[in-house]
Amino acid sequence: MFTALKPEGEEPSAGSEAAPKGDVAESGPEAKADSRTAGDAPKSTPGAAEPDAGPAPAPVRSEALPAASAPADEADAASAAGGAPKSAPGSAGPADEPGVDRKTAVFKALKPGGAGTPAGPEDDAAPAAGGAAKSVPGSAEPDAAPVDRKTAVLKALDSGPAGSEAGAAAGVDQPTAMLKLPPQPAELPAERTSKFVPLRADEVRAPARPAGGPVVEAERTRQQPMPPLPPLDLLAELTNKPAPPETPTRTVVRRVKIWTPLLVLALIIFAVVQAVRPLPTPSLKLTANSAYTFEGDKPALPWPGEGQGFMAATGLGTVDSFGEQKAVPIGSVAKAMTAYVVLQDKPLKPGAKGPSITVDAKAEEDGGLDAQGESTLNTVKEGDKLTQHDALAALMIPSANNIARLLARWDTGGSEEEFVKKMNDTAEELGMKNTKYTDPSGLDATTVSSAEDQVKLGQELVEIEALMDITKLPEWTDPSGKTWRNYNTLVPYDGALGIKTGSTTKAGGNLLFAAHKMVGDTDQLIVGAILGQHQAPIIDTVNAASKEVMRATQDELDGATIVKKGQVVGEVDNGLGTKVPLVAVEDVKAVGWSGLTVKLELTDGAKSVPQSAAAGTHIGTLTVGEGKSQVEVAVALQSDLAEASFLDKLTRVG
Repeated sequence: MFTALKPEGEEPSAGSEAAPKGDVAESGPEAKADSRTAGDAPKSTPGAAEPDAGPAPAPVRSEALPAASAPADEADAASAAGGAPKSAPGSAGPADEPGVDRKTAVFKALKPGGAGTPAGPEDDAAPAAGGAAKSVPGSAEPDAAPVDRKTAVLKALDSGPAGSEAGAAAGVDQPTAMLKLPPQPAELPAERTSKFVPLRADEVRAPARPAGGPVVEAERTRQQPMPPLPPLDLLAELTNKPAPPETPTRTVVRRVKIWTPLLVLALIIFAVVQAVRPLPTPSLKLTANSAYTFEGDKPALPWPGEGQGFMAATGLGTVDSFGEQKAVPIGSVAKAMTAYVVLQDKPLKPGAKGPSITVDAKAEEDGGLDAQGESTLNTVKEGDKLTQHDALAALMIPSANNIARLLARWDTGGSEEEFVKKMNDTAEELGMKNTKYTDPSGLDATTVSSAEDQVKLGQELVEIEALMDITKLPEWTDPSGKTWRNYNTLVPYDGALGIKTGSTTKAGGNLLFAAHKMVGDTDQLIVGAILGQHQAPIIDTVNAASKEVMRATQDELDGATIVKKGQVVGEVDNGLGTKVPLVAVEDVKAVGWSGLTVKLELTDGAKSVPQSAAAGTHIGTLTVGEGKSQVEVAVALQSDLAEASFLDKLTRVG
């Protein structure tokens, strides 16, 4: 009969007996045989081991072990002794505990602290106390190997005929016990070949805990991380091939193997980038002298004895000057700025009449001021229509003050003051530093300027062909049929272009004039101004002085061949190191006077230079001077301009 086990770690009470009265248990196999013969099997009490009992193999409880694992001779001996038979798997329990469900016993064995729990010190001490220990299959000898209890339990579920016989011997209704078991699925023959084999026993994985002692954690393997290996060593380890020893030769070879592909890849990328990069724009460069100086001394023009004067050739520079260039009253010469501002705001094409201007009451009223000595157009009435061309003619030839004020109001929408501001702003833009306008007509003595400033304005006016077509006329007929003479008596002689006279008592005689002269194929323009002539008659005096200066300047003008046809004057650079010479396609003749220095410039003529072209292709233009007097000659390639090669593209920098 089995005795219930006390919970693990609980000490027996003082009155409990460690063994049956009158019997002394002997250790060893002989004691086990005697106890079976006597038929008085003492009940073993867990935890009742003698103090001097040594450690013994942990017994396995019979509830969790199959009967088939017990030796046959031990089972026969127990039966002959008349003792209680051992329980076998498949039985309901021990003979003295009928009705115990086999399935319940199995699960008790699996529960912690149950029959399947590894034996503690108390269980080990039980056989030494002299009591008859419960039989453990496979552990008859003290030195038998530990049995995995969970494995034994699993074996117990697969009970065969032995288990049935044991159950019958114990008085357990086997059919009833089998009905209580869960249905077992049929196993295929292939499944029965597998067998669970523990890698190690529970005793090894979880060692026994001493009574009342701390929980001893199962031994675990702890591995520290290894430091990373060098690339070559790691590669050798992965390929299962050790790295060869390091030598200077191997180091050089390894570096060559590593860097050569990278270098080749970089060169390929560089070559592709160089090949697809946009080609630079070809540029032109002047290789000839950038300036040419005419032989001789600077000319001295026949200036008058008073006042101030200035003479220049458009696009070439100053010919000569005299007197102090300071601000003085200029009279009706101011009307030249009035005409310039109007034409800047409302341009007029050559030969066109332009829009109509309605004569207002103020213009008619101011026309009657001719009785007080003003220059006016006294034939206009309020409501009359004047074309822009006629209004400019009345302004520049008879020098009508009332029409000057009418144009100012027409340009600004009614404000003469606003128009005067425009005049001063324009003078500042042209660099006329000694000039100030206070009225559109110049009648006021506060309207002042210098001869140099007026020449700057005159060089702009000669570029306006529609205005020059008016000022070079010796006379003009107004819409009423009245003819008015031009006070500039230089026209139409000696190529004079007129421009504007101005005379008042305070200002004296003043004249802004222009002329042209053909020098070779160049139509050279000259502009001059003489101010402050007070010798009466003042208008005739200034005309006479201006004529002498104009004609002397025309005589000084001369032409010179500074570049001959076919001469190399420059080169074209494609930006990749290829340069092709450029030659002039004809003689380059410059206009100037003795001592004058002219500049040469090579330009592309506002056209893009091609990447490749054949010999003789016009590439650019060689220019001398500025404005209408500028001389232009085409230049061409002396040889073929070849397209850039792949090597040129590859080796270019920048």
